[in-house]
Amino acid sequence: MPKRVRTAVFPVAGLGTRFLPATKAMPKEMLTVVDRPLIQYAVDEAREAGIEHLVFVTGRNKGVIEDHFDRQFELEHTLEMRGKTEALRELQKDLPSAGQTSFTRQQEPLGLGHAVWCARELVGNQPFALLLPDMVFRARPGVLKQMMDAYEEFGGNIIGVEEVDPKDVSSYGIVARGEGKDEGFRITGMVEKPKPSEAPSNLFISGRYILQPEIFSLLSEQTRGAGGEIQLTDAMQILIRTQEFWGVQYRGKVFDCGSKLGFLTANVVMALDRPDLAGPFIREMKAALASIDETP
Repeated sequence: MPKRVRTAVFPVAGLGTRFLPATKAMPKEMLTVVDRPLIQYAVDEAREAGIEHLVFVTGRNKGVIEDHFDRQFELEHTLEMRGKTEALRELQKDLPSAGQTSFTRQQEPLGLGHAVWCARELVGNQPFALLLPDMVFRARPGVLKQMMDAYEEFGGNIIGVEEVDPKDVSSYGIVARGEGKDEGFRITGMVEKPKPSEAPSNLFISGRYILQPEIFSLLSEQTRGAGGEIQLTDAMQILIRTQEFWGVQYRGKVFDCGSKLGFLTANVVMALDRPDLAGPFIREMKAALASIDETP
């Protein structure tokens, strides 16, 4: 029986340069899809999967993330006094329990692998989940919950994957698929941004992982790779020689909200998924599209 996964790591130290000037004074993880920040979607997914300890790897000017997961007594009091009980209930539901969150700093922008390594003391010698907040999923149950089900069966390391158009594999980390079903198949290799002619599959790594703690010692020894950064994929390529890796081709769809197109698409899809918004939103979109078509 594999050790239970109780901790999730959220790398939130990135500069968000692709969304400047919006991210000049606001962390990109606090950009909203409809009415929830990107980081809240990732935390919701982790809590649904049974995660008890939330570890945020932050950077400078990210204090608002910490504030977001804290109580705001003045706001709560105002909502209570104005009888806005539903809004107050939503705020309280999203609030982690006391002592459930931890924050550590990535003092230099040295890449995802380095950000994960910065969480080593808070995670300890235990398996952990890793969620990249840029990646927002429409999935029921959540992607991490689907991966947890596979972890309970197989143990080892788990990576969430999704199909991409074969001509676009050069933009992603791609896994080689071995035996098994979509709910859990053996990963026999992985490669970062291969040429389409050299890709072992069209299954890309989509920002959700369950990793064993041995990854930390590998990251501590890792030299800088692509982009002059310490790459998580490089360490996983070493770890796969001694530990099993399993892939989960989850039921759902990912939106890369680190890109403007993915962010805009996520807002549309998530709005259409809301019973309180779908109907009016469709009407407004039809009217907007008609006005564009009519523009000379």
